Amino acid sequence: MTAGWTRTPLILSFPDNPKFTETYGFAGNSGHVNLEGQLMRRPDSTSRTVYVFMHPTSVLHLLPMPVALADAGLDVLCAASRYPRNDAALIQEKVAIDLGKWIAHARTELGYEKVVLLGWSGGGSLSLFYQAQAETPSITHTPAGDPANLIEADLQPADGVIFIAAHLSRAETLTEWLDPSVTDELDPDNRDPELDIYSPDCPNQPPYSAEFVARFRAAQVARNRRITAWAEGQLARLKAAGGVEQERAFVVHRTMCDVRWFDPTVDRSDRRVGWSYMGDPRAVNVGPVGLARYTTLRSWLSQWSYDKSNAKGPLNAAKIHGTPVLLIENTADEAVPSTHNPAIFEALATPDKEYVRLEGATHYYLGQPELLAACIDAVTGWSRRKGLLAP
Repeated sequence: MTAGWTRTPLILSFPDNPKFTETYGFAGNSGHVNLEGQLMRRPDSTSRTVYVFMHPTSVLHLLPMPVALADAGLDVLCAASRYPRNDAALIQEKVAIDLGKWIAHARTELGYEKVVLLGWSGGGSLSLFYQAQAETPSITHTPAGDPANLIEADLQPADGVIFIAAHLSRAETLTEWLDPSVTDELDPDNRDPELDIYSPDCPNQPPYSAEFVARFRAAQVARNRRITAWAEGQLARLKAAGGVEQERAFVVHRTMCDVRWFDPTVDRSDRRVGWSYMGDPRAVNVGPVGLARYTTLRSWLSQWSYDKSNAKGPLNAAKIHGTPVLLIENTADEAVPSTHNPAIFEALATPDKEYVRLEGATHYYLGQPELLAACIDAVTGWSRRKGLLAP
């Protein structure tokens, strides 16, 4: 028990017969998807509203945001997808199906009348993707052409969406962090010296010119597209061969490189210069845990491809028409660029949308209890105004 509330472990299981096994061990071979979650609430709670957190690959029940909401007396469901702590083979369309199972469970089995999607960090674009497909389902296949029918998945729309410290999407964020100096995906030491901003010998150093930033961004998109074209070509080759080998894993090198981190004049914000949410970006760029470091042909197309991914934030925000949305920007966020939240807010089709800026707040609110409390106040105040919580 923490601050008067308890954690109740939850398990969901439903049939699944994938053509390709994407999860390790028994879960991937049992013919079922097994999902784990935690319901955090006070034993005497009579709330009819639950706040659902899901990140495509993380488990969130120990992070400051859901804990603070539970401390404030809200009922919180931290729901994991079928890919907990491992996104190497993650398929975004299947994550949306998993989230739909949790929302249905919250209503039919746990008895909640209202469900609010709380999309924090990478869960933000997932929440938009889910809600867009729940309002107007359209997807029947993954970008690789494999069945993933969201029209027939019976995705129930949430009653509200909250977007906190969240980026545009995995595909768009990765693209803005791809090291554009890489010219050979099989040899990460083969680099364009004019784009290798982490090298002391690079002729382009901060503050960067607008012309260089534009060239840098174009080269990042071009690299993403080269990988996408290669992945599509490999899939086509494997399918044409017709053998048992129909998928392939690969490594994407140097994926934490952005002019923003060393030039505070690029997309100004309160972020710490020379730092990222995972530490020194120069070390993370070549480390083992960077975004998309280990992936597969299908997973790349679904979650990382700039052109092919269905889970891009503004694309899905424009499909949300009737749902109230609260967007909270942390101005010192080390993970979410300052341009992302305004882009999502502008793209949202729903007229029922609100925007809150928390000056100086970082991604995890570490050492910032007052700002974390301000975020919780914004969530609860908005929820009451929207009739999602009792006055």
